[in-house]
Amino acid sequence: MRCGEIPQCRSCPRNCKRSFAIQLSHWTCPQVWEGGSRDDREPGDRPLTGINSFDGGSAEGVAMGFRNCAAGSAAIVALACCNSGARAQSSPDQLPPVVVNPDGPPKPVRQIRRAASPVSRPVPAPNNPDAPPPQPSELVVTPNRTPEPLSRTGSAISVVNSETLATSNPGSLVDALRTVPGLDITETGGPGSTTNIRLRGANTGQTLVMIDGIRINDPTAASGDFDFAMFAPSAIERIEVLKGPQSALYGSDAMGGVVNIITKKGSGPAQFNVRTEGGSYGTAVTNGSLIGSSGPWSYAFTGGGQHSNGFSRFGYRIPPLEAKFGPLERDGFDRVGGSARIGYDAGEGVRLETGMLSSFTRSAYDQSTGAFPDTPSSATRLLEQVWAKATVDTLGGVLTHSLQVFDTHVDRSFDDVTYKINKLPQNTTSIVSDFIGNSSGAEYQGNLKLGSLGSLIFGSRAQHETADTYTSKLLPVPGPRLPQLAKAQDTDSVFALWQLPIGERLNITLGGRVDDVVDVARFETWRATAAYMISETGTKFHASAGTGAKAPTLFQLYDPMFGNTTLNPEQSFGYDAGVDQSVLNGRVVVSLTGFSNSFSNLINFVSDAAHPNGHYINVARAETDGLEVGANITLLPGLVKLNAAYTYLHAEDLATGLTLARRPKNLAHFALTITPTDKWMIEPRVTTVSKRFSSANQVGQVDAYTRVDLYSEYKIDKTWKVFARGENILNEHYQEVLNFGTTGPAAYAGFNATW
Repeated sequence: MRCGEIPQCRSCPRNCKRSFAIQLSHWTCPQVWEGGSRDDREPGDRPLTGINSFDGGSAEGVAMGFRNCAAGSAAIVALACCNSGARAQSSPDQLPPVVVNPDGPPKPVRQIRRAASPVSRPVPAPNNPDAPPPQPSELVVTPNRTPEPLSRTGSAISVVNSETLATSNPGSLVDALRTVPGLDITETGGPGSTTNIRLRGANTGQTLVMIDGIRINDPTAASGDFDFAMFAPSAIERIEVLKGPQSALYGSDAMGGVVNIITKKGSGPAQFNVRTEGGSYGTAVTNGSLIGSSGPWSYAFTGGGQHSNGFSRFGYRIPPLEAKFGPLERDGFDRVGGSARIGYDAGEGVRLETGMLSSFTRSAYDQSTGAFPDTPSSATRLLEQVWAKATVDTLGGVLTHSLQVFDTHVDRSFDDVTYKINKLPQNTTSIVSDFIGNSSGAEYQGNLKLGSLGSLIFGSRAQHETADTYTSKLLPVPGPRLPQLAKAQDTDSVFALWQLPIGERLNITLGGRVDDVVDVARFETWRATAAYMISETGTKFHASAGTGAKAPTLFQLYDPMFGNTTLNPEQSFGYDAGVDQSVLNGRVVVSLTGFSNSFSNLINFVSDAAHPNGHYINVARAETDGLEVGANITLLPGLVKLNAAYTYLHAEDLATGLTLARRPKNLAHFALTITPTDKWMIEPRVTTVSKRFSSANQVGQVDAYTRVDLYSEYKIDKTWKVFARGENILNEHYQEVLNFGTTGPAAYAGFNATW
């Protein structure tokens, strides 16, 4: 049976064997849950679009590969040879002229509140004698695996800092990410529900997610993605979103890009912070932190808890569904978590650091299909991570060695409740599915300074992953806990990156990596970037090109019924180029970046005569192209500023020529910051999303929407601050996922104390 021939229905989201008739796919057909039929999704997650079969070895595919390679290489070469460049980048604080010696110690970073902005903070051109001294560029670590000025990177990157996180919904990590150009987010029924991100149109499992540089993609998920509902923002200092293929730096999964979550790190005198908020839907949130340093020691401790009665995941504020299935029960969530990070500077270029975190979430969800879609199903999610790192400078600081060891544990459990003809116990089914994933390993990295020849970063990594899944029946008749999958795999990698400054304006990088998934596959990837700056005109040109790859997941390889041990890695090629410009003495800063990605050898799920229940094979291909625009405009100095971010995305299934599911063509975010006094800030925010489709072949249209939020804060003194925020204040009825609820008008208020 072909992918498009099966009527749309709901698959089991947690890798159990109860939905044989459901088609599943990494890019997914109409019957497939995103990431595969037996994914880690809650029952409410709707199917993602599918990419139909394609022979990846056809002449057309080869020609396309040569075309893309030529286009990307031409972009890099043209940029390297041009006579003009820019001083801006698609993230804050990029425009200042580079006054940082890349081989010297970093200078202090000026914190900019609108860190999620796609463009830099306005800075006067240096040839203006009346202009104030330029500020050093913000430092980022993800683009080239080492701290460097953001103004010197050729990669497209956006940064979300702690202040932006603090003014967003504390119950949802992804709310602060909605301002990042090129990033699309879906929550299946509000905070605490399954939450997916897509970077530049790539699938959810094709974006690598890291915490403090350590990958946390789930080994037990069918697509190997990370569920953002597992982690709250209270422990986070900043988030760096690196766009485009990055497998040359970070290996498998980094096809669409990398999201690097960086936790708080101590420095300076001890500082306590407490933040409390309460409001609609019975919501209460309290977070606290202690950060600082004493002599050679630095420390950062965070902790917090959240509770919300929530609203029904399924059908909330969707009149036809409420009328048919109502009244609908609430689906709330609770979360508790904490983190610790301790560092010791031993002197003589030796530094030791260790960190750990834990986050536990308990949430309710709905079955979402059948005669009784509103069910008392529940899920628990546990994320734990511990790591240690040693850094040693040798040869007078010319060569720096670092060694990091890590261990990550993910434990998810879903109690899936369904009804047959009524809700009596004898017609009730309850099946518990458990997913336990572990990832441990070590990574070495060396940083070698080459003087006028730039620097060389090189290293190796070894990682061991395990995936264990179980199912047990509770109703109507209890049964034993049965193992479903118990597999492991090892991945060994080597990588190198050469950074070459040419004069004061041009910076070029060229890197490559080899990943060997033992007894599965070996793949090689590369990446090149260039940035050219003209400080006199406040201009910067930037471009990057590279390849990405994703190894088959343990589920896709070894599931007893659907797995295929002959699968090959998925592959991609992508490039981007853009220009950032500051005008009117820095009052207007605009960023424009175009990108293109082609995906091939994608793993899809198909049924045929030999496999009537379906199996995974490499057949699919897709293309995504688009434009990212950002602007920071000072309308009235000291009073009114406008921040804007816009993404245009064309995401196409190359087998059908139709739009991929859940990819809106247009997405925009606007924030108007008004400061009537130096203590009072008011910020209305507008998010608008165009229509998209829930399933393959442009089936299941989800209408466009525009949502308006409002945030305001008042600083009483240097210690106390009160704030209030309103969500969906104009009462927009909208859906992010077909048939799943979103918030109505909601109000929250609280205080923040720092001493």
